[in-house]
Amino acid sequence: MTMLGKRQPLEQLAQQQWDLLVIGGGITGAGILLEAARRGLKVLLLEQTDYAWGTSSRSSKMVHGGLRYIAQGDVRLTRHSLLERERLLKELPGLVERATYLFPLRKGVFPGRWPMKAILWLYDFLAGIRDHRYLNRAEVEKRAPGLNTDGLTGAMSYTDALTDDCRLVMRTLLEAARHGGLAQNYTRVTGTQRVAESFEVSVTDRVNGGTATLQARHVINATGAWADRLSGSESRVRPLRGSHLFIDPARLPVSDCLTVMHPDDGRPVFVFPWEGVTCVGTTDLDHPEDMDIEASASERELQYLLKLINTQFPDVTVSRDDVYATIAGVRPVIASGKGVDPSKERRDHAVWKSDGIVTVSGGKLTTFRLIALDALLATGLIDARAHRAGQKTREPMYQPLDNAPQAVQHFLHASQDDQGFIEWLLNNESVVHLDDLMLRRTRLGLIKPNAGLAVLDRYRALIQQGLGWDDDRWEQEVQRYLGLHERFYGVPGLPDMERMAG
Repeated sequence: MTMLGKRQPLEQLAQQQWDLLVIGGGITGAGILLEAARRGLKVLLLEQTDYAWGTSSRSSKMVHGGLRYIAQGDVRLTRHSLLERERLLKELPGLVERATYLFPLRKGVFPGRWPMKAILWLYDFLAGIRDHRYLNRAEVEKRAPGLNTDGLTGAMSYTDALTDDCRLVMRTLLEAARHGGLAQNYTRVTGTQRVAESFEVSVTDRVNGGTATLQARHVINATGAWADRLSGSESRVRPLRGSHLFIDPARLPVSDCLTVMHPDDGRPVFVFPWEGVTCVGTTDLDHPEDMDIEASASERELQYLLKLINTQFPDVTVSRDDVYATIAGVRPVIASGKGVDPSKERRDHAVWKSDGIVTVSGGKLTTFRLIALDALLATGLIDARAHRAGQKTREPMYQPLDNAPQAVQHFLHASQDDQGFIEWLLNNESVVHLDDLMLRRTRLGLIKPNAGLAVLDRYRALIQQGLGWDDDRWEQEVQRYLGLHERFYGVPGLPDMERMAG
């Protein structure tokens, strides 16, 4: 099987006539690459930084229908999401995993037991399963020890799914490669020009500085929160930042995914176990900052999430010292233009065309396959009949990977610092920088204390050999990685190096 392997020289890419060029290496772009490649199209994906660098490595890690979408009356989006959830659970066991969710019920707090029961009945009906039940107060206290019991009457239990968003992107890219799709990271599109019935696309290699002009019949802009830059049309995306904390599990142990309400604004926030740590999030704020700079959690968001934890688990007293790392992702939400609260904006995706380029943005991680089909329909590369057939097909998207370590396919709960796994990543997944390996191919920089430095020390020789780095390059990469971690993944106001020394 063809893997992603090493990056190709731009001259080689420029010598080919592409049916489709996809800009953006998040889950939407990866889904488009796979769906196009499965149909025999000659397709190339370009990502200006690393795969899943943006929103697709910084989500809430959930493949779910979205209870709130039912509450907002969006039954159609919920149904599509739930059917896709069930598909991914079936096709990617070990990467997408069913998980138990608890929704605590409190006296006098909406929604109560019976409204929640009605919502969950519809939720399960749309998914084609029956997987919810009521837990009394004693059962909740046993399942979630330490949870605030003030006014607690019980909880509704139901299931949704967890994943690793970044690994889902990589797995989709690997599947696309099996069908002949090609992907290239650290390659920036600097311009597009319509020429007759095709496009000339100017690109720059951000590793060696090379430039080239590529030829493609169609172009899809799948850059998510960055879509307005390339779309050539009026601004349509409202960038919203969501941040999460990764907390020492010894300080905040949980076994189920809890949905708890923030005391300040009543927003639902998740507290859940993920890859050996406890994850807490998300926030939902406008993100007016420069999109060329990585998003990072603010002090305000840190305090907001710590207040939630310490209100809901009053005996624990979690502080910033208990936080291993943070992530902040910018959601590409299609703006309603009504000036509504960020949490009330709809999560539908949108597809539009400007100067021949198709732009797709918005939507949910869970429905990436359906979003890809909509984008391909807009290009004319598939017709309405093929689009409907794609939506309804039961044909599996993914096939087992040959000769790959188990962690590549069954990432959840796998040993991420297994030597064989890391060696395979270095050889097959286009690792360019150390942060690619520590923050995206694996999540060791998020789930291990001290930015995972112990892992780096252990595998220094393996990584240097696999990537052809001398000692000087190694030191440069370590400093680059620690600098990025401190600025964008660390605890606001507390430099990583200070924490490591402490």
